[in-house]
Amino acid sequence: MANPPHALDVTPHAELQFSLSRSSDVASRVTMRLHHAGTTNEHLAFKVKTTQPRRYLVRPNQGLVAPGGTEQVSIMLVDKDKQVLLQSFDRLGQSALDHSKDKFLVQSCAVTEAFAKKYSDDKAKAASKKGDSATQVSKDLAEDLTSMWNNISSGSTTPVFNKKLHVRHTVAEKATDSNTIGNNNVNPAIKIHETPSIENMTPEQMYAEVSSLRRKYDELVSFSVNLTAERDILNNTLEQTKRDLNREIASKGVSDSRSIPSSGSSGSKGSLTAKLIQLCIVSFIFFLAGVKFSNSGRADVLKTVPVVGETLFAESDAKEL
Repeated sequence: MANPPHALDVTPHAELQFSLSRSSDVASRVTMRLHHAGTTNEHLAFKVKTTQPRRYLVRPNQGLVAPGGTEQVSIMLVDKDKQVLLQSFDRLGQSALDHSKDKFLVQSCAVTEAFAKKYSDDKAKAASKKGDSATQVSKDLAEDLTSMWNNISSGSTTPVFNKKLHVRHTVAEKATDSNTIGNNNVNPAIKIHETPSIENMTPEQMYAEVSSLRRKYDELVSFSVNLTAERDILNNTLEQTKRDLNREIASKGVSDSRSIPSSGSSGSKGSLTAKLIQLCIVSFIFFLAGVKFSNSGRADVLKTVPVVGETLFAESDAKEL
């Protein structure tokens, strides 16, 4: 099945293999190649995710690829986790590394021409600047990309292509010198090239070493800028969520406080109506009883009832007088 136009060609295609060296000077690193095949004239944005973000350093973890262009993504295994994997290998062998659950996900989608132009201009601006200015521009670029991916994740209709890759770890065994004892024909493939000391370096070697250190420094700065930008965005999202929650709680409290008096007033009105009905019923019963006593000629019995007898027969006694 052919990939959609907004899909990047990812190499390697299915598995990232990390070679674990026992030397602390040799990092376990894999380079991923993302290629825009040119099936669309739009720029494609990419984002690299992993199930173990603290174990791997991904640089860059997001960016844009122009039609026909290629982006190299460097993935490095943290030395602390590398040592843990080597210890597992020493105890159980390769079987301890064959069932790794680490995975990577490469997402890609098309972006608008306006966004691609702004990103390209800002990237060129960052390349032309130095120091804090370049760092700030790089931070703005990272924030723009992160904001775009957040909008897509929050329900945008932009189609996204997902490419999953599994991880495999293998151990690179050291070459022993036992096979070369008494043999002057040393295999060139296992010759060890030692880096000369600073005193023995030529100007060209010193320049190359400084350039290498500069590249590593720029990589660390870029990675720290990306982490800072993602942290700021997460903090802003958290604060916005807190504000929305507080507004929701406040509005719910106001509606509850308004509903309580209305229910109380309706209850008091209902109880008053019930009392009036009861009073009418009792009055009607007493009226019927009075009529019955009057018709039967036993109304004199009511004279013995306090208050009632005095009230009923006071007027008749006054007439007789």
